[in-house]
Amino acid sequence: MATFDDREKAYEDKFVHDETLLFKAAARRNKLLGLWAAEKLGLMGDEAQAFAEDVIKCDLEEPGDDDVFRKVRASFDTHHVEQSDHQIRRTMDELMQKAIQQIQDEG
Repeated sequence: MATFDDREKAYEDKFVHDETLLFKAAARRNKLLGLWAAEKLGLMGDEAQAFAEDVIKCDLEEPGDDDVFRKVRASFDTHHVEQSDHQIRRTMDELMQKAIQQIQDEG
């Protein structure tokens, strides 16, 4: 019985670890995405950092990545930055992989 309990605890611990990693990676990805978008928008310095923070915060509006995508898409549309939906989503995917790798390298 102890072996089963130990195995169950190990699975629970792994689940918590994986979810924590994904949460941290999503926040980091959103910051990287915000900085990428800020560059496209011509923002620099404090303005770029503030925009990246807004992107991070907007991810708390609803589950999933759609709120982040809409924030970037709307900013690009408002400022007439030409980026396709596909390019934005591809960049989101690439930056998520980069964020995961950075967090794993730190750990």
